[in-house]
Amino acid sequence: MSGQLKTRRGQRADLRSRDEIRAVRRKGRTGLYLVLPGMIVLALFFALPVLVLLAMSLYTKPPGAEIGEFVPALQLSNYAVVLETYWSVLLRSFGFALIATVLALLIGYPMAYLVAVRLRQQGLLKGILLVLLIAPFFSSFILRTQAWKQILADEGIIAQSLKAISLLPPDGHLTATPLAVVAGLTYNFLPFMVLPIYANLDRLDTRLLEASGDLYASPVTTFRKVTLPLSAPGVFAGTLLTFIPAAGDYINAALLGNNRNTTMIGQVIDSRFFRVIDYPGAAALSFVLMISILILVIIYIRRFGTKELF
Repeated sequence: MSGQLKTRRGQRADLRSRDEIRAVRRKGRTGLYLVLPGMIVLALFFALPVLVLLAMSLYTKPPGAEIGEFVPALQLSNYAVVLETYWSVLLRSFGFALIATVLALLIGYPMAYLVAVRLRQQGLLKGILLVLLIAPFFSSFILRTQAWKQILADEGIIAQSLKAISLLPPDGHLTATPLAVVAGLTYNFLPFMVLPIYANLDRLDTRLLEASGDLYASPVTTFRKVTLPLSAPGVFAGTLLTFIPAAGDYINAALLGNNRNTTMIGQVIDSRFFRVIDYPGAAALSFVLMISILILVIIYIRRFGTKELF
């Protein structure tokens, strides 16, 4: 009798284990079905264009061909040519993007800290300031840059004030300078820095700050030992979201600079595609920019990112 009971219990256990396995498989298939549309979109609108870009970067122009006529080939020298010609522009683009990222961090962190921590209990004021932080997204990127051009114009209040206190020569200009380009990049991408930091600080447990004060830590020490380390993920995300688009931007360089000393790699790619009609060169330069940014991001993640990313 006891043997039969053990057998029945074993059969029931086997049935339960089989049901659990089927349930796990059903959940796995459901997850796959949910992810599949997104994977298809990524394949069509990201992976496929990248492959087309890579193939185009290896095209060559046959002898006697007309303008814009290229044929498939394995022309690896395209990469050597664009790197030899535009390496200084590539470095300048990364330099402008790095300076703009640092400035956005120095400006954006206090703004996010004020709204998320200092005004945590001020619901109405906090909401108004948060709307003001997001407000730049409500207008066109080009219009914002054009407005910044008017602000830095020779007849503008900034240029006139700097000339009045002799910080700018009488015949000096703010537009068509690296300063103007970096200022435009900082202004246009500042929300990309502020919002991740704000989202991180807004979830900060204020009891940790109170505990730090109870342990006789000064406000500066509390910020350095508690607030800043806990907000590191937001800073990390903000710097990436600012640096990556800033490095490939061409609107700020075209509207606020547009000379040899302010040319960024995005302008070069634009001119190779639409003016010079050098599709392989433009594609090779685009691929170089993408790989360079990827390498820099990986190095940054390895050095400052969380262990869960790699």
